[in-house]
Amino acid sequence: MVRFNRDYLDDFLGVIRKYMQVRGALSQKDLANLVGVGISTMSRFLNRKTRELDEQFIAKIVARLNIPLHEIIDFIEEDSTEQFKRLIQFYKDGPMEPPPSSDNEEEEDEFNDVFSSLGTAERTTTAKVKIGGKTRSIPFRADDGARNNPTTLRDKLERLTPRQKAYLSDFLELDVEGKDLVVDVGNSLFRYFRQKGVEF
Repeated sequence: MVRFNRDYLDDFLGVIRKYMQVRGALSQKDLANLVGVGISTMSRFLNRKTRELDEQFIAKIVARLNIPLHEIIDFIEEDSTEQFKRLIQFYKDGPMEPPPSSDNEEEEDEFNDVFSSLGTAERTTTAKVKIGGKTRSIPFRADDGARNNPTTLRDKLERLTPRQKAYLSDFLELDVEGKDLVVDVGNSLFRYFRQKGVEF
């Protein structure tokens, strides 16, 4: 996990604003669209109203604005510099593999292998996801009705409305217990609607 020095948060936010101007006088909305989050999420971050500093979110901003690392080096703890540089490069290049994790665990399945197998007989897989410091195994199964469907997760995310993206951004900012609560409530609602015969 990338660690940041909160003493330099104001300096970091100042650098972001500077590069918003340098890259074409971007508004908060422009930057939110560039990073792929809701305007409210971006506004809260730029106005210091977020509790946690999300390494993925911050790396995405730095990558999208192409901020030189030397401008923000004080904000990143020394033992996290190399990892943060790799994370920025991941968002600049957009490779088809997840960014390197902080621990030295070997990935059991390659990202490409998982998704290339969806059109074959092997239609289930398990992904290890690190959330809030805990590693969880999440099973995935391709939709039987959408065999060989080329639609990727990125395509699906791009088709979300701004309102849906804002909801998703708010959901991702919750802590683990908050996310679980939202999922539990959602599952209960889906079960209720199915029992009542409501189609989605």
